[in-house]
This record gives sequence, structure tokens and C-alpha cells, in this order.
Amino acid sequence: MAKGRDTAFLGHPSGLGWLSGSEFWERFSYYGMQALLVLYMTHYLLLPGHVEKIWGFVPFRDFLQSFYGPQQPAALASIIFGLYAGLVYVTPLGGGLLADRLTGRTVAVTVGALLMAIGHFLMAFEASFLLALLCLLVGVGCFKGNIAAQVGDLYAEDDPRRADAFQIYYLAIQVAVIVSPLVCGTLGETVGWHWGFGAAGVGMLIGLAIYLVGRPSLPKERLRGGEVERPPLTGRDMRVIVLLCLLIFPLALSLVGNMEIFNAYMIWAEKHYQMHYFGVNLPITWLQSLDAVVSTAMIAASVLFWRWYATRWTEPDEITKVTIGVGIGALAPLTLAAASAIVAATGRPASLGWALAFHLLNDIGFSNVLPVALALYTRAAPKGLEGLMIAVYYLQLFLANMLVGYVGSLYDTMTAVNFWLLHVALMAVAGAVLLAVRRFAGDVLAPPYDGPQTAVA
Repeated sequence: MAKGRDTAFLGHPSGLGWLSGSEFWERFSYYGMQALLVLYMTHYLLLPGHVEKIWGFVPFRDFLQSFYGPQQPAALASIIFGLYAGLVYVTPLGGGLLADRLTGRTVAVTVGALLMAIGHFLMAFEASFLLALLCLLVGVGCFKGNIAAQVGDLYAEDDPRRADAFQIYYLAIQVAVIVSPLVCGTLGETVGWHWGFGAAGVGMLIGLAIYLVGRPSLPKERLRGGEVERPPLTGRDMRVIVLLCLLIFPLALSLVGNMEIFNAYMIWAEKHYQMHYFGVNLPITWLQSLDAVVSTAMIAASVLFWRWYATRWTEPDEITKVTIGVGIGALAPLTLAAASAIVAATGRPASLGWALAFHLLNDIGFSNVLPVALALYTRAAPKGLEGLMIAVYYLQLFLANMLVGYVGSLYDTMTAVNFWLLHVALMAVAGAVLLAVRRFAGDVLAPPYDGPQTAVA
């Protein structure tokens, strides 16, 4: 592990720049393809004359319909998309085990990137659709957790820059979220589907090239007899593993407000926001672009704030920052409950000022939850198991997606005020659990010595 104080990239080791650049292009390819996936299936691939050409689609469709019943193309496309989006956060478990036990992270990341590029290029052909999804799932599994683990490898355990580093890393992801639909989505919808998917594949190859060029700036991996060298697990290591596994449940609960943006929030917004300005009806999907822009700005602001804070006071540890983030984020759906009450009382739609308030509070919270929690997992994970524990960390997103799917289904059975207050309550529970963890188990997550910035306050 790199122990020095390399400050070549924004006050951080130069390796952070290479890893963030590579992750930008990986997320560019992922979100670019995701922006097109449902449209491609509903408007083209699953229609008669095309669906018959997909290798293995009949048994695959029969398998899905054994759970969901017969489905029209639009509903079937939604099911396939949901299955893909959920499994993306499960396959890193296998990729983490592969890297930790056999190949090391460099090989796993390289193989993952190649598989993802192949998957994107295979999406350009109707017949290879399912094979393309399989390549993408396995590729993400090998790539995502293992490249994030290498960000953690750049820092000593007592280096307070770790959380800051992951916020910079997430900043690259957020920029990719903004850019990729504009490039891949526009090409796919206006020029041809294969152009959009091809652009995603090219982006993935650029990401791999950046990673390989920057590899000399990353810590070297130690291999022993074909396995990654790691010390034997201690009793303390086992307690850390158990606690990190249990933490994914309150972390998943804390994300319901943020993840609802892609679900029931869109339906609520259509009925409650004033979207008609200067004779034009603004697309409701623009709210997702607004969130991506605000999220990027809030992550950058959070990085600068904690740097300023550290010059005057002792910077809080990761679990404290996450708890603060959840508390701020819980205020976001509270604004939607207030807006719902005003609309119900006046009969007039709410101004987009309420949307801005919601996204600001949500993204301030987000910027101190996901990237900071990832920093916690990379630091606290027992040595040699970082890839696996980061894969465990990503399970919170799988659980959050499943939970939001259920909670979103309650929208038509509740008043809008109560619906959003339910989100506030769920996030408040998550904050209370995290506060209890900080109070009663913070010593388990702290390093085995008292570092100047990582001691539990």
C-alpha cells in the first residue's frame, strides 16, 4: 500500500487521477448503454420481426413469464431492465472473490473492461442481445469493485484524504452520468441504435487504455503461489466483516429518497410541479438531468467544505460523515411532503423552487453517504479482502432498488403527503441505526491504532 504523501493530483496521489479517469469512461459506457436499453427494446428489438432473431430468447422469456406471467413488449422490457440493473450490483461479489483469491485486481479490472467493451459492441446485433447482457454483467462484476479497491490502496490507514479521494472519484462518475446520455442517447435515437451502443464500447476501451497507462502509478500487488498475498484473519477482522455486512441494511434504507428519483418521483412530479413556462411544456425527464448537475456540484462543494473544515477542526470519521449525510438527505422528501400539502390546499401546481430545494438537500446528503461509505469499506476491510468487501458494499444499491420498487408501488394507495413522509421515516430509522453504530461499535470500524484524523469522536 502506498504510504507516502503524494499530492500530484489535486492534493492526492497521481494514481487517483488515472483511476478516476478510467472510472469516468466505464460509467460513460454503462449509463450511455442504460439510457438506450429500454427504448431499444420497446421501439425495436422486442417487436415482431426482430425478437425472433435473438439467440435463446424464447426460453429466457418463458423463464421470466413463469414469475411475472405473460407480458407485452413494454412490460417485458421493463422487467429485463430491472433484472439487469439489479444484477449489476450483485456480480461484483464474484469479481471481488476472483481478484482477492486468484488473479489480483489488475487482471480482474482488465478482463472486466474487455468483457464490457465486447458486450457493448454485441448490443449492435439483434441475435447477440442476451450474450451482450451477460458479458456486461460479468464485466461490471470484475471491474467495478476492484477498481474502487485500488483507490483505497493509494492511502495509508491513517491518511485523512481517503474520504476526500472517494468524493473526487464519485465526481468523475457524476460527470459521466451527465455526459453519456447526451452522447450515446443522442446517437442511438437520431442516427441508429448501433451507433449509440458502439460509442459506449469505444468509451470502455478508452477507459481501459487510461487504466493500463496509469498502472505504474498504482500500488503493486503481492502474489504468492498464484494467490493474492493476505495475512490471516484475526478475531477483530471477523468482527469488522460482520459489521460491514450488517451496515448494508441501514445504508440501503438511507437511499430510498435518492433512488425514488427514478421511480415514483417522476409520476408525482408530473402532477405536482409547474412545468409550463413561456408557452412550452418542459420534459419531466429534465428533472433527472437537474439532479445529476446538482449532485455533481454538491460533491465538489462537499470536498471543498471538508478540506476547509480540516484546517480548523478535527475532521469527522467516515461513519460520522455518513450519519450527517443521511440526516440532511432525510430533509429532501420532507420538502416534497410540504409541496404536496400546498398543492392539495391551493389546487395550484408547485413551483420548481421546491424541486431545487429537494435536489439540493438530497444531493448534499448523497455526497456524504455513498462516496464516504465506500471510503470506510476500503479502509476498514481486512487486508486482502478489500475487493470482496467493496462488492458487499454495492449490495446496498441492489437492496435499495428492491426496496424502492416496493415503496413506489404504494404511491397509488397513499396520499402524496404520507407517501413522502414514509420516506422521511425510513431514512430517519437509517440515521438512528448509524448513530447507534457510531456510538456503540465505532471502535470496531476504527483502525487498530489511534490515527490523528480517524479516531472515533
